[in-house]
Amino acid sequence: MWDAGQYLRFGGERARPFFDLVAQVGASDPRYVADLGCGPGNLTAALAQRWPNATVAGVDSSPEMIATARVAIENGARGPAAGFAAGSPGGDGGREPPARGIRGAEPPVPGGPGGSPPRTGRVTGGSAPGAGTARPGLSFALGDVWDWRPEQPLDVLVGNAVLQWVPGHDELLLRWADLLAPGGWLAFQLPGNFDQPSHAIVREMAGSPRWRALLADARLNRQAGDPADYAALLARPGFEVDAWETSYLHILHGENPVLEWTKGSTLRPVLAALDAEQADAFVREYGERLSEAYRPRSFGTLFPFRRVFTVVHRADPGRG
Repeated sequence: MWDAGQYLRFGGERARPFFDLVAQVGASDPRYVADLGCGPGNLTAALAQRWPNATVAGVDSSPEMIATARVAIENGARGPAAGFAAGSPGGDGGREPPARGIRGAEPPVPGGPGGSPPRTGRVTGGSAPGAGTARPGLSFALGDVWDWRPEQPLDVLVGNAVLQWVPGHDELLLRWADLLAPGGWLAFQLPGNFDQPSHAIVREMAGSPRWRALLADARLNRQAGDPADYAALLARPGFEVDAWETSYLHILHGENPVLEWTKGSTLRPVLAALDAEQADAFVREYGERLSEAYRPRSFGTLFPFRRVFTVVHRADPGRG
């Protein structure tokens, strides 16, 4: 269902929230780090650059994404880690924002950097840490973000733009928090632009008489709750929570660029449910409506994009 090249077309814009999120993780020298819903793996590689002494595991349910990640790392491709020096920012618990130079990062495959959610969070499989990569301690495994279990308590767990594809992710977040070692960190972000035309038009079309029967089983992404929802869910004795939201205003270029953006994410369940002729018809109608909603300007097309972030830090009683 996933097309790594299409997803990576707007890699710089998709990567920026990842760096804004992980900049708030104060782990200085973690031993075990997991990136669940790692996609093509270039952002997982950025975690390995930040914490070079850690075992870093990337997990995704898309065979296409895991294959891309493994090939990129075996070929020595570097992730877009311009926002990190080893162990920083945030390495000492600081709160400074990451560097903004990520747009010039080297892509792991043609198309540029980016992260990815798994298809449904329901595929099984795995591999041993370090297997099939050219970087000691960095591995990628085909796996199920719902059922995945670490080999040991986690020092850092990252879920970047994945939970919108996982039904009932509040329950999953509570389990993720319990996987943390004392002093461990959970960091996740997901889109919260459900009311924007890019998503509202898809829902409206999918529910229309022309498409309703064909798309009855398509699982559109579910978007974020509000930051207060995640704070209330995860703030409990022994856990400190920082939750916030950011609305990015991307300036995209090219012909109907919001359509190209959604072909790599929002439209994937729709395209997977239709045959080629049906998919072409849906994309044509959707693209026409998008071009009315997002009119190009002399400098490009404005694409507002709200995202919701949460970072959880588990207390370490031994360091009180």
